[in-house]
Amino acid sequence: MKIGIIGAGNIGGNLTRRLTALGHDVCVANSRGPQTLTALAEETGATPVHAQVAARGAEVVVVTVPVKAVLNLPPGLLDGAAEGVAVIDTGNYYPRERDGRIAGIEDEGLAESRWTERQIGHPVIKAFNGTYAQDLLERPRPAGAPDRMALPVAGDDEAAKAKVRALIDQLGFDTVDAGGIDDSWRQQPGTPVYGLRAGADTVAKALAEASPERTADFRG
Repeated sequence: MKIGIIGAGNIGGNLTRRLTALGHDVCVANSRGPQTLTALAEETGATPVHAQVAARGAEVVVVTVPVKAVLNLPPGLLDGAAEGVAVIDTGNYYPRERDGRIAGIEDEGLAESRWTERQIGHPVIKAFNGTYAQDLLERPRPAGAPDRMALPVAGDDEAAKAKVRALIDQLGFDTVDAGGIDDSWRQQPGTPVYGLRAGADTVAKALAEASPERTADFRG
């Protein structure tokens, strides 16, 4: 499968490592240009590219940049992507630590991934946002293993969600359907499931116990 990854930080870098190891054709981009991705490309066999072409021909595109940086993504980000492309949003809104106050999230009460969706003009699937990057390398388990972790996945496009869940299964993790994007607040920072290392039943319980009230640490 052709996969574009936009953002080469901890999550983006480790997804590049895992997905190339699984045999996927990965293009990876960051904000500083492909010349800064030489080491990752040599390590993994991924193709370093500019962000504006990372999605060309891709069946899955991973957007893994700080929420404030979504506004700086190039226009036409998904031009040339495969029909039915699934766009994964791994982002988290950290207004105090990093992102500053974003009015659409604070004043309109949008789930952060709904806000991101509006900026890029395409439905997104929220996944990996509460996953420790090192776990992508160290905690994959075969299907049925008693200690296999589960990750919550939210989104409105059921076909895209199914594609993402299948990809996560390939990576060695179970998934739990966390509802639509307007329900994705249940996996935002400060919720019980955020950063949770547990199986599907425990993850489902944590999602159910989430409160829509943002904790003070995650309000601008």
